[in-house]
Amino acid sequence: MTEQHVVIAGGGPVGLWLAAELRLGGTAVTVVEERTAIDERSKALTVHPRTIEVLASRGVHTAFLAEGLRIPNGHFAMLDTRLDFRGLDTPFPFTLALPQARTEELLQEHALRLGARIVRGHRVTGFTAHDRSVTVHVEGPRGPYEAEATYLVGCDGTRSTVRQAAGIDFPGTPSTVLGRLGDVTLDRPPRPGFGIHTLQGAVMVAPLPGGRFRVLGIDPDSLTTEWPGDLTMDEFRAKTVAVTGDDFGMRDPSWLSRFGNAGRLAAEYRRGRVLLAGDAAHQHYPAGGVGMNVGIQDAHNLGWKLNATLNGWAPEGLLDTYHAERHPVGVQLLEHSRAQTALMTTFTPEGLDLRALLSELIATQPAFGRALAERLTGLAVAYPAQDPAAHPLTGTRAPDLALAGSEAGLFALLDPTAYLLLDLTPDGALGDRARPGLAVRSAVLDGPPAAWAGVRAALVRPDGHVAWAGTDRDDAELSAALDGALATVLLRAASDRGRRVSAP
Repeated sequence: MTEQHVVIAGGGPVGLWLAAELRLGGTAVTVVEERTAIDERSKALTVHPRTIEVLASRGVHTAFLAEGLRIPNGHFAMLDTRLDFRGLDTPFPFTLALPQARTEELLQEHALRLGARIVRGHRVTGFTAHDRSVTVHVEGPRGPYEAEATYLVGCDGTRSTVRQAAGIDFPGTPSTVLGRLGDVTLDRPPRPGFGIHTLQGAVMVAPLPGGRFRVLGIDPDSLTTEWPGDLTMDEFRAKTVAVTGDDFGMRDPSWLSRFGNAGRLAAEYRRGRVLLAGDAAHQHYPAGGVGMNVGIQDAHNLGWKLNATLNGWAPEGLLDTYHAERHPVGVQLLEHSRAQTALMTTFTPEGLDLRALLSELIATQPAFGRALAERLTGLAVAYPAQDPAAHPLTGTRAPDLALAGSEAGLFALLDPTAYLLLDLTPDGALGDRARPGLAVRSAVLDGPPAAWAGVRAALVRPDGHVAWAGTDRDDAELSAALDGALATVLLRAASDRGRRVSAP
């Protein structure tokens, strides 16, 4: 066992992104995946703006942008008025329609390039926890074996073996709704963004790369706890026609499936040296296509914290903030999914009136629509500040701030292995404080957003959230406030060796 070895159970998008983040910090990582190959049936289809930002912060977003279909809006509960993403404060005001299979391929290539070890056809069956390590039990093609690790992370789905072996509760509500989907060719596709909701049911059509389409549907018969059997093409076509009056010339299905609305949330995201991320931590109805995105953002929050802990520059207790920050995001995920499910499964005159009212509010109240859009896309996620007197930016996601004299924005400066200190004083008054766990950049903001007006220095975490911001006009006061902030997030290094970030 190496001193810095993490075993990840599950090689889907969440496990692969976490593996890459760990490798960027120099941590040895093994991904154990039961599937022998990437599943061509793509549960997830949508890559949201915040996830594209996450990819951009590591310089791997270009392939996703090149291959994904850009959609400048999204739906909330299949309401008639769609949410407009074009005015959001992000370089990526759109979602990408990209099958999960291709997302996994791209993330796997990224993780392998960085040196992650991925073993397929192997399955984590349990573990034995020790004071300073975890013995991971694995079943492989040649039989059972053990792998020693410093930490074990369960990214192994809603039926997570790691979660169950850890004895972590997964409370929630059972499935009462069965939606359906089909990935098909449509000879007569409807208009872009097509969705319909009537007393007879609801149908939505989303484009897939390659000219194919995903058709999703639900109707009053879907409100059941009884399993009606596997979905057939005949049933799928008939249900679509019953709601829309047309089957759009659907043919050649590559995948037909039913999915439920069970909602569950892990009681703990961390128990000792065992942690959970993605579907292993939260299960929900796939409303809005947010599940994979929240999971990748779980991994983005966790990866740098594991690296910082293993590399010795983080204070004790940093890993505890993973649950403290991401569990509330899981709570909101279930709340939003259940709210959308309630709106999507109402097939009464009263329910349709409620939907019409909310659609009108989105269309006529820009602030309401924007708030829903920011929540859906993950841009609104903010972590609570420990100090009630902290600057309002503390805990918020830092946007891709434009820097004077540079073509690249803030995302290009983020370092997975260190906090970024933005010294915004005119003459670099804060000095060169770079050391392990801290990179420094003197800069002038080019047209900063209103929330950043007056900020003279900011400390940005490796995951792009603001750890501290200072506005003191006196350089000595600003320096003292910064020293206090650094003392809470970094262990004092034996030397001041480090690096100053150069202009891109």
